[in-house]
Amino acid sequence: TLLNIITGNEPCDKGKIEVGTTIQMGYYKQEDVSFNKDKRVIEVIQEIAEDIAIGDGRRLSPTQFLNHFLFPHSMHYAYIGKLSGGERKRLYLMTVLMRNPNFLILDEPTNDLDIVTLNVLEDYLAQYDGCVLIVSHDRFFMDKVVDHLFVFEGNGKIKDFPGNYTQYREWKSQQAKVESNTIKAEQPQPKAKERTEEKRRLSFKEKKEFEQLEIDIDALETEKKQIEEALSGGESDAKKIMELSARFEEVKKQLDEKSDRWIELSEFA
Repeated sequence: TLLNIITGNEPCDKGKIEVGTTIQMGYYKQEDVSFNKDKRVIEVIQEIAEDIAIGDGRRLSPTQFLNHFLFPHSMHYAYIGKLSGGERKRLYLMTVLMRNPNFLILDEPTNDLDIVTLNVLEDYLAQYDGCVLIVSHDRFFMDKVVDHLFVFEGNGKIKDFPGNYTQYREWKSQQAKVESNTIKAEQPQPKAKERTEEKRRLSFKEKKEFEQLEIDIDALETEKKQIEEALSGGESDAKKIMELSARFEEVKKQLDEKSDRWIELSEFA
């Protein structure tokens, strides 16, 4: 909803969005994109621009840009209808980037793009000199490309945090300890037989689970990074690539589940 309001695809209930006159938005959505299946890959790119700046001062032709985003020359004249779902998503990403936006919005880019494409995207964003707004559950991806967070805390409250997600996790953990100590210091001693309402605390079992989650999450993030490095390092064994890709998806799923549980328990840590 926020992204659609920013891009003008959905009206505000109140207030207004002010967009600068020089802003050129590029919006990568989660929804499936409808291409003309009878067009060829190269035609889709050529219709947008004759060349594309990739952020480090270089400009690439449509052919070079296709190669850069892992479309070999043998696929340039392939019909859109022959592409896989992942290849269409990659082509869609290219059509967004080729318009040279200076305000780039990416909605869950790691959901549908393969690992190698994500590595190319990360390199592109590292050189990108515009503003990037990302919605993502992929903490590792966020840590690599963002330096600021808008944290939705519920009930319309949004925290403005300078830093990446790992830094936010560390800050949140420290903040919880400070608040807990402050409450203890300020809370008057209850009188005899007088009950005081206390904030729910973690049970012994939950505390142990919380501690183990931090260990598990760190281990999974390390493994995810190792898999990405292996896949982008020129691994040529097809069977090994399939095994690594399958494990990568499993690691991502476990990270999401454990991260959600960590956030749930951190409220009471």
